[in-house]
Amino acid sequence: MNLHGIRAIYTFEMARAWRTLMQSIASPVLSTTLYFVVFGTAIGNRMGDIDGISYGAFIIPGLVMLSLLGESISNASFGIFFPKFSGTIYEVLSAPVSPFEIVTGYVGAAATKSILLGLLILLTARLFVDYQIQHPVWMLVFLVLTAVTFSLFGFVIGIWADDFQKLQIIPLMVITPLTFLGGAFYSISMLPEPWQTLTLFNPVVYLISGFRWAFYGVADVNLGLSLGMTLLFLILCLGAVWWIFRTGYRIKS
Repeated sequence: MNLHGIRAIYTFEMARAWRTLMQSIASPVLSTTLYFVVFGTAIGNRMGDIDGISYGAFIIPGLVMLSLLGESISNASFGIFFPKFSGTIYEVLSAPVSPFEIVTGYVGAAATKSILLGLLILLTARLFVDYQIQHPVWMLVFLVLTAVTFSLFGFVIGIWADDFQKLQIIPLMVITPLTFLGGAFYSISMLPEPWQTLTLFNPVVYLISGFRWAFYGVADVNLGLSLGMTLLFLILCLGAVWWIFRTGYRIKS
């Protein structure tokens, strides 16, 4: 394995994040902070507890997931799309690095940035809401798995997109609505039928539910099912990346 190649790609992508610190880190944290102020403090004080948890604390896992999904996709998709757009992808493809090493470098950097962002949001939440993490190991497991999975998904989007507009279609038109409808701000048990059953077809429900269980020990769906769905999506994304390199789909375009 060419560790030097992986490190070069990883270091370059991380350096880009530090150069655009306001856009990469400060902006998502500020946006999430506004959610805490509006929903956690202003509205949360007027709402009752959910499953014995104050509303402000209840929405923390959902808000972290909202930022984590969006930033993972954005970081990875832009990371691979820009070399295609500028033509520098040929330098990467001509270097002595395998497809596995290319993906590891780009996806690893995107996932790292997303994990750091998620942890920073959790620290920021302390300023507004008092919360506890009952299962910190499981919290990190879901945080890392989700960041890696959606960074892989973002990598696929970056390969698929042929202009900057397409980079935003799936995050804005698909992922964000699914997150809002996936229990980020409420428990799906509060929904009447048939909406409660229909919501179970939303894959983001399992991510948020498992992540929330790590915090408070309560979940809308079984922990094993949440973990299984996360791993299934990870496998699907890995399969899509493998197919891209196997066929050369749009890598050089």
